[in-house]
Amino acid sequence: MLFLVRLSQGLVHMSKGLVSINPFHTDRQLMSGMGLSGILAVLFSGLDMRATIGGKHHYLLYCLAAAMQPRMLMTIDEAGKLLPIPVRVGQAVDVVAQAGRPKTITGFQTHNTPVLMAAGERAELASEEYVPLSPVRLWARVISS
Repeated sequence: MLFLVRLSQGLVHMSKGLVSINPFHTDRQLMSGMGLSGILAVLFSGLDMRATIGGKHHYLLYCLAAAMQPRMLMTIDEAGKLLPIPVRVGQAVDVVAQAGRPKTITGFQTHNTPVLMAAGERAELASEEYVPLSPVRLWARVISS
């Protein structure tokens, strides 16, 4: 039982830190079937904890790796080196069917990358000096404009 207590403490600590478990990706627009199946496999094996995870089949916890995602934004250049670029981090706003270039975040704060982001937050570049090559928040590879 000590193994299961340490496991649960590790999962709680992980979700409050740099990694979260979530089957959704691409700014919560798409659901990963592989991530969802990994979560469901661990949940289903938890129905008989003594025989599966608490017993000889502890390797079933590796299924959670399919749903793990980093909760940070890092900007890199063409050579793969980190760039400290100012970004605005705030609560995500739905901008579907709005004309022009509406703001995608509200209540933002400006930070330099790398930035740790909470659930439901979105980031955008604060200056026009760089152009993002990816709209996804995990890794932003930027080029000079």
